[in-house]
Amino acid sequence: MFCDGCGASVEPGQAFCSRCGKQITGLVMAQPRTGRVQGHVPLLGVLWFAISVLNAIGGLVLFILANTLFARLTELGAPPQAAAFLRPLLSAVGILVMAKAAFGFLAGWGLMRREPWARMLALVLAFIALFNIPFGTAIGVYTLWVLLPAQSEQDYISLATAKAAA
Repeated sequence: MFCDGCGASVEPGQAFCSRCGKQITGLVMAQPRTGRVQGHVPLLGVLWFAISVLNAIGGLVLFILANTLFARLTELGAPPQAAAFLRPLLSAVGILVMAKAAFGFLAGWGLMRREPWARMLALVLAFIALFNIPFGTAIGVYTLWVLLPAQSEQDYISLATAKAAA
């Protein structure tokens, strides 16, 4: 028997749940309630893959533009200082965006496989993604909602250990 509030195991005749403290009244669920983490982590992994594809495309386009178009700015009549400044700047930004995409792919893969390190990586990336309006903000808020609470940490650890034991 399980608590209808948190899904913890409850002994017959027990008046209060030992985990959440809710009073046990009436019928008790026969199965534990699926937690927030267990229900949302697979979708979260897929969303990190999707946003990483967008980041990788954007970073690659920026890097290519920096090394083709901006390399020839002086031929188009721009001052040489502009080309000397913009080309390395945009190349570095493109590389950083592609690195962020690589870490996003890694986080998505880790979340899908329930790796213990993936939760922390996804949380760090979620804070960074909050500045990327609108899609990054959406996935950042969703990731924080799923993985940030203390109960989510315990749930994710139990999922990761169950995967490791299997």
